[in-house]
Amino acid sequence: MSRAVIHETFGGPEVLEVREVPEPHAGPGEVRVRVTAAGLNPMDWGIASAPEAAARFGITVPSGFGSDFAGVVDEVGAGVTGFAVGDRVHGGALGRAVADFVVARPPADALWHTPEGIGDAVASTLPVAGLTAVAALAAIGPGPGDTVLIGGAAGGVGVFAVQLAGLAGAAVIGTAAPGTFGFLRELGAEPVSYGAGLADRVQALAPGGVSAAADLFGTETAEAALALGVAPERIATVAAGPRPPGGVRATGAFEAAPDALRQITDAILAGRLTVPVAAVFPVEEIRAAVTLQAGRHVHGKIVVTL
Repeated sequence: MSRAVIHETFGGPEVLEVREVPEPHAGPGEVRVRVTAAGLNPMDWGIASAPEAAARFGITVPSGFGSDFAGVVDEVGAGVTGFAVGDRVHGGALGRAVADFVVARPPADALWHTPEGIGDAVASTLPVAGLTAVAALAAIGPGPGDTVLIGGAAGGVGVFAVQLAGLAGAAVIGTAAPGTFGFLRELGAEPVSYGAGLADRVQALAPGGVSAAADLFGTETAEAALALGVAPERIATVAAGPRPPGGVRATGAFEAAPDALRQITDAILAGRLTVPVAAVFPVEEIRAAVTLQAGRHVHGKIVVTL
């Protein structure tokens, strides 16, 4: 037997349970990963709490939980190339990542080798958040001379987007709660409070104007950017549904370039990008981990260890 986080119904953190389940094994074309760490994302608890969100991803209950993981390959099925027992890897397994074992079928299932010099806790935070940030910035093309407004800048995706926009040469303004302002300045962003009057506050910070924006939570930042005269084609959203306001672009991790994650790991190894891990919980404390994540006041990423 092995452990997995399961929810039989939709709801808050209280529906999540660590269960003993039959130990899975790799079949032909598959690899099994002994998971050591799973990075949490807002979409994880969104799917577990809302049937309509789960349905968009084809998930029904009972279901596993989580999307991102890291660990070590411990079984390789017939016909698999590119992976061997003992390889350190990280990847995505929607609705089943927080478990002792994940069985993946590469390349259909996202699985990457973890470079030496990057620990499993950090590697487990990369797939959803890193790819989403890369896709959002690719949609708006920040560069030298740009001032980019990033909504939700202190969150799991925001910490990547802020740093990647800065590495591209842009000046960055990030929306956040006042308690995160010092944290955002350390990442290279000028912070601004979200909420009513956002456009006016941004204009005061950037009298020369804002030239691009990425809204990583809802539509408030996108609407403020439109009000400030930013062209719709230079505004991206990742959590506003398929039809965001004003003709701005909806994107997500699915649109990231094939080498996007390698770009991030290269930047980490070069010391040009940091991954703030805000908290680490053992799997037995999954409810506490998700409660903290759902509060949306975390500076960076939350990791569950197995």
